[in-house]
Amino acid sequence: MDRKLDYYLDGVSSVAISGHLRPDGDCVGSTLACYNYIKDNYPKVTVVVYLDPMQDVFEFLPGAKNILHDRYYEEPFDLFIALDCADIDRLGKSRACFDDARHTLCIDHHVSNKGFADENIIEPSWSSACEVLFTLLMENKISKNCAICLYNGIVHDTGIFQYACTSRQTMNIAGKLMGYGFDFTKLVDSTFFAKTYEQNRVMGKVLLDSRLYFDGRLIVSVLSREQMNEFEVDGRDLEGIVNQLRVTRGVLVAAFLHEIEGGYRVSMRSNGPDVSAVAVKFEGGGHVRAAGCSLGRDIDTELPKLLNQIHMVISDYNG
Repeated sequence: MDRKLDYYLDGVSSVAISGHLRPDGDCVGSTLACYNYIKDNYPKVTVVVYLDPMQDVFEFLPGAKNILHDRYYEEPFDLFIALDCADIDRLGKSRACFDDARHTLCIDHHVSNKGFADENIIEPSWSSACEVLFTLLMENKISKNCAICLYNGIVHDTGIFQYACTSRQTMNIAGKLMGYGFDFTKLVDSTFFAKTYEQNRVMGKVLLDSRLYFDGRLIVSVLSREQMNEFEVDGRDLEGIVNQLRVTRGVLVAAFLHEIEGGYRVSMRSNGPDVSAVAVKFEGGGHVRAAGCSLGRDIDTELPKLLNQIHMVISDYNG
């Protein structure tokens, strides 16, 4: 890439950074990596990160304690950087800062991103927003704090380097980041594998209630709000469940639905078929093998519609 992040930071005095609603490992990692890079190299620049509340496992990341969940600054920012966000509406509360900013930049890797900022750097075939961001940073200016956050994002969006989005470039970047001397094994264990007692219990419930469709090529499970209350979990505790469904032998697509205000949130994972094509039918988005959307409250009506769309992409798949 010809232009580095430093090009966009030239002459600015204030920067707002944000990512998508319900931030995952890549969203948290990329926003905090960007935050640390600016804090380390541009100490006179005011920089803030706006995100929804995240999983507790990411609170150890450098800068996480400084994340804001509401808009506290009334003056427009010189630059707004959106990371790992495929659609302007997924910025949530930080949308107001985006609209008011003097200049906007989007750094992303979602195939469904059509480019909503003044300038957009989108690499749909790359593993993560953190991988895209790394190529925009001056390597000699990357600190250990920044490297930890970048590695966290790459690890989570590649499923610890096992997903098809993992490339030679991904591995080369990860290798460089490991050279900064942090405990990458502990990072993976604590943020990817470790689960609370409540998370393990609700995952067991989801697996027990799952159903196979289309000769075992699709697996689906639905979790109601009442069940979430029973197991004392919220949306942040459900990370990783859909991936566990995906590794069921013979399955091409896994779909996990959990109830949210006004309807159901759908997470889909694929072993081949393009689930992003399903997501866009329901005004969602994502990647070929990992996508999401929302359905209405009437699950008995909405679920058959989803199953029909998934059936079509499975039927068209020739892998």
